[in-house]
Amino acid sequence: MKKMETEKRTFNISNIQTRGDTENDVITLGGYASIFNSPTLICDWFEETIAEGAFARTLSENGDIRCLFNHNWEHVLGRTKAGTLRLEEDSRGLKFEVNLPNTTVARDLVESMKRGDINQCSFGFLPVEETWNFDIEPMTRTISDVDLIEVSIVSLPAYDDTEVDLVRSVTFKEDVEKRKEILKKIKEVLHT
Repeated sequence: MKKMETEKRTFNISNIQTRGDTENDVITLGGYASIFNSPTLICDWFEETIAEGAFARTLSENGDIRCLFNHNWEHVLGRTKAGTLRLEEDSRGLKFEVNLPNTTVARDLVESMKRGDINQCSFGFLPVEETWNFDIEPMTRTISDVDLIEVSIVSLPAYDDTEVDLVRSVTFKEDVEKRKEILKKIKEVLHT
């Protein structure tokens, strides 16, 4: 059986807020790591939408999700198990709030965010339930349930076409191309 690869999606951090607790020197970041029903073109292969409710099950079952910087497991910014990361799904999307640690990485991140250099978020997940429509161009994928692995605050180039980025294995690209070829052959047979 083929091992599933963790998928990552990047979004602009929406409604980012920073709050400082001067008494305890704690800085809190908050925003949305994912927005529901917002179609995104993935590498010109297909259009993807995260459906409302996609995170509900995983948030109720997984009590140990981390917030990372740049998907790097060496740069943990918060953790649900420790109470330093809070995640909730509302009607808009996956909302997060993280109390940053007093680390060099976190202090550098805050400085970069104040300057406007970093303003995006991403999440790593395994799809559990998805629906594909291969009858339209581009084909569409609607994800209705995920196993959430992590959320990340990320740095990416500021160009509009890189605001949504995808990191995948080479085999995923090959799988999509194979599906497209199979569908093309099926359509040819049906139209003859």
